[in-house]
Amino acid sequence: MKMRMRRAGAERGYPGSAWVCCWLLGCQAAALQLPPCEETDYHFEYTECDSSGSRWRVAVPNPSVECSGLPDPVKGKECTFSCASGEYLEMKNQVCSKCAEGTYSLGSGIKFDEWDELPAGFSNVATFMDTAVGSAENKADSCNNSSWTPRGNYIESNRDDCTVSLIYAVHLKKSGSVFFEYQYIDNNIFFEFFIQNDQCKEMESTADKWVKLTDNGEWGSHSVTLKSGSNILYWRTTGILMGSKVVKPVLVKNITIEGVAYTSECFACKPGTFSDKPGSSGCQLCPRNTYSEKGAKECTKCNEEMYYAEEGSSVCIERPPCTNKDFFQIHTPCDKEGKTQIMYKWIEPKICREDLPDALTLPPSGERKDCPPCNPGFYNSASSSCTPCPPGTFSDGTQGWEVAGDHIQSGAGGSDNDYLILNLHIPGFKPPTSMTGATGSELGRITFIFETICSADCVLYFMADVNRKNTNVVESWERSKEKQSYTHIISKNASFTFTWAFQRINEGQDSRQFINDMAKIYSITVTNAVDGVASSCRACALGSEQSGSSCVPCPAGHYIEKETSQCKECPANTFLSIHQVYGREACIPCGPGSKSTKDHSACFSDCLVSYVKDNQSLSYDFSNLSQVGSLMSGPSFTSRGTKFFHFFNISLCGNEGKKMAICTDNITDVTLKDMVAESEDFSNFVGAFVCQSTIIPSDSKGFRTALALQSNSLADRFLGATIETMLENISIKTDMFPPSPSKIPDVHFFYKSSTVTTSCENGRATVVTMRCNPNKPDQGELSVPSSCPAGTCDGCIFYFVWESAEACRLCTEQDYHEIEGACKKGFQETLYVWNEPKHCIKGVPLPGKRTNTCETVDFWLKVGAGVGAFTAVLLIALTCYFWKKNQKLEYKYSKLVMTANSKECELPAADSCAIMEGEDNEEEVVYSNKQSLLGKLKSLATKEKEDHFESVQLKSSRSQNI
Repeated sequence: MKMRMRRAGAERGYPGSAWVCCWLLGCQAAALQLPPCEETDYHFEYTECDSSGSRWRVAVPNPSVECSGLPDPVKGKECTFSCASGEYLEMKNQVCSKCAEGTYSLGSGIKFDEWDELPAGFSNVATFMDTAVGSAENKADSCNNSSWTPRGNYIESNRDDCTVSLIYAVHLKKSGSVFFEYQYIDNNIFFEFFIQNDQCKEMESTADKWVKLTDNGEWGSHSVTLKSGSNILYWRTTGILMGSKVVKPVLVKNITIEGVAYTSECFACKPGTFSDKPGSSGCQLCPRNTYSEKGAKECTKCNEEMYYAEEGSSVCIERPPCTNKDFFQIHTPCDKEGKTQIMYKWIEPKICREDLPDALTLPPSGERKDCPPCNPGFYNSASSSCTPCPPGTFSDGTQGWEVAGDHIQSGAGGSDNDYLILNLHIPGFKPPTSMTGATGSELGRITFIFETICSADCVLYFMADVNRKNTNVVESWERSKEKQSYTHIISKNASFTFTWAFQRINEGQDSRQFINDMAKIYSITVTNAVDGVASSCRACALGSEQSGSSCVPCPAGHYIEKETSQCKECPANTFLSIHQVYGREACIPCGPGSKSTKDHSACFSDCLVSYVKDNQSLSYDFSNLSQVGSLMSGPSFTSRGTKFFHFFNISLCGNEGKKMAICTDNITDVTLKDMVAESEDFSNFVGAFVCQSTIIPSDSKGFRTALALQSNSLADRFLGATIETMLENISIKTDMFPPSPSKIPDVHFFYKSSTVTTSCENGRATVVTMRCNPNKPDQGELSVPSSCPAGTCDGCIFYFVWESAEACRLCTEQDYHEIEGACKKGFQETLYVWNEPKHCIKGVPLPGKRTNTCETVDFWLKVGAGVGAFTAVLLIALTCYFWKKNQKLEYKYSKLVMTANSKECELPAADSCAIMEGEDNEEEVVYSNKQSLLGKLKSLATKEKEDHFESVQLKSSRSQNI
């Protein structure tokens, strides 16, 4: 290397070469004054591999060491060379040597099993991935305290809704693998493991990066292959806090990485372990009451009278005085006399001392009492046990559960954070012979009565495992709970393993503080179990051949007639009860607007609903809404600002009663391929009339796709469809939704769920209100109450309103009217139009245009108009004529009166009615007999034909004086 440097300098032709020579001579003179290097003054390392895969071994001085005469570089082993497990590469001679006692080696691997602090090379990165709410600065600050925390033998993830990554980078010379053990029991925290290269690109080997859930108290393992080159390992967790429940953290231990080029030294055994043989690939735990320090070849015994040590301890602990937390009570098995008694036992291993001041001693045993009776379906065959319990098996209650008179209770366990497990395996479910006709969704049920007594944060889990695939939590109860009953419905025939797990506290403790916290189960009842026993007799159907024949199964939808003990089909629109099939009352009528399936197993809506209002029958047809409707309500936010949505699927009607609404979790411990192949066993696959999922959008937590979780059924039984606001104690508040703009009443679909929860003792219910809205065609729009954006205000009853034109009633003849056209050319057209606004669909169709013959009236209309006009003109002319005539008569009369007044002194001459020719009659004439207008017209008509004189009386001043 030195020669190479000189050659490079000569080729470049640096100026001042004389100065360089002087500097070299000075360095050599100084080197002559340094002490020669010893083997302890330096160590060997390999250079980086070149393109041909070779490298050099060079000597590197140790820090703060100055010496001369380092060994010259020599050609090293090939880059892919590694030693076997239990060996290390001795760099001086470049050969593999066995590890000494008290040390171990994985050969080409490294292992991290000590978590007192974060090992070198590991780092924590915490972020709040939700970018939808609040400022980025506040979110970043809110996760400053979130991290993976070392806990001695393992490392623990965060418990909040931050995203925290545990990161480790390793450079491999050849292909290898990474292996680790973990506990992951809470699906409210997402746990993913993936690998990136030095360009931050995910490796193909981590395509399935979601880690599977583990059972309570069990450690699972996960391994992934690694490619040569740079590998950045990520253990990432993200909590989803939807309520007040605390997330159970993920625990990781024993991280092992294979594929490093070589191990130049062996690792010392950690405290509490030892290695007593050369060439060990691992260390063993020290037995109980022994301890060891780091790099131990053997374990040292404790003074057992005064000290104790747990398995794998690094120190001995002084024994404390005994208290009431160091012993527990059990009930002895029944003896031949049918007696039992309470006995007290020390918790094993016993760590306390009875000879210290204030120490308690073991209490004496209790009185012998009669054993409790056998459970229903079991009997005591003059022995100390109830058959069919397997002979020769018992439990003393120290690790699991123990019998305690009228109940069983959780035992002491090894520590306060142990899971105390109680398992019940049911190979399958089969209804009794008399019940085979009832083919409803319920095959069986498990009911248990329990109680929890706790002074800390204890939890009782009830879990179910289907066909030994995966154990999933059905329900859990925290802290103390009063005596209560819980029922779980079995809807498919499979092998079930039911598990009760009780944990006093979820964090490890150095001493027992909560041993008196316990869970009690008073009874467990499973119905219709395969190979089960009978607790009572049932009536059964007899064969028709002879009265004394054995029981025969009834066909589906048939009940047992009381009088004849024969099978008889249920009437139409009734369904057979799943609890009893004896008598006509076993056939339960379907609700309004529903009909029974062919096998009378359930009731469903065929999408046709009718009712009578004001003596008028109105009908609805929701067939076009029989497809699954979906609703995404929200967004909502957790207390830390995580955005999520409530997603609902609704299968309203039709489909012969099949539950078409499906909700699934896409973050599960079962791959999608397994889900498709074994959908019957997929526990996070929910099929119902109405189901719900919680959706976390992809932008909320930095995931590449939206997350669906917490899927559950809201409705698995149809109750009926009606315009009434109450059905089977399920009511609708009138102010839940805005009033309908139309006068057509809403139709309400009522559903029920058999799933019982701690907050809903009677199960959940759902009401879907169908509202006519002509402005929303096709599927229309689904919505939830504005006051309850999650669809429910109490968590038990869910309300939806579905507005659509398809929700309008069917049209009738009263929904249209006719319009008659004019008669043209002997024909008249009649049109039919809908009444506005139109609030109906389908039903009676609108009649087409109708054309009828008619008589024309144009000619007679013209004749009548002509006659009328002529009559009007004639009347006007006659009026003018007689008005003129009347004026002349008035003039003549006035003149006559004036003449008479001028001759008052003369004798009156004879009156004459004659009027000379050319003389106008100026006297006033008064008719003696008044004629009508018609009479005057007749007189004028006959004036020229005959002599006619009118007799008039002339009024004058003289006549008045006479």
